[in-house]
Amino acid sequence: MSPKPLVDHRIYTIVPRRMAEFIDVFDRLAMPILLECLGHPLGFHTSLVGPQNQFVHLWGYDDLADFERRSARRDAHPDFPAYLQASAHLIVAQETRLIRALTLPSVKGWRDGRA
Repeated sequence: MSPKPLVDHRIYTIVPRRMAEFIDVFDRLAMPILLECLGHPLGFHTSLVGPQNQFVHLWGYDDLADFERRSARRDAHPDFPAYLQASAHLIVAQETRLIRALTLPSVKGWRDGRA
């Protein structure tokens, strides 16, 4: 499977000592919706160095229109407001970045293990 050229890099800063609760709410309430509307994620991460209490998830898209279409489907999902309500008290801040993959000539083949 080739990597998606556009990545939604989303960072949630969580109330201190509430990460486990947030992850539970996210997994139970958001993930079924996100899998249905956004497809399969590229990955999930939590911070160890730098700002603490951060949860990161990454989703790949073909282009900006694909991102907008799938995001609109998520936002219109009838169960999405319940997730937002259940998680609002756990989230201090949210950042969304749309980033593009960059292939440098010096690392050609790195992603597929040929380098």
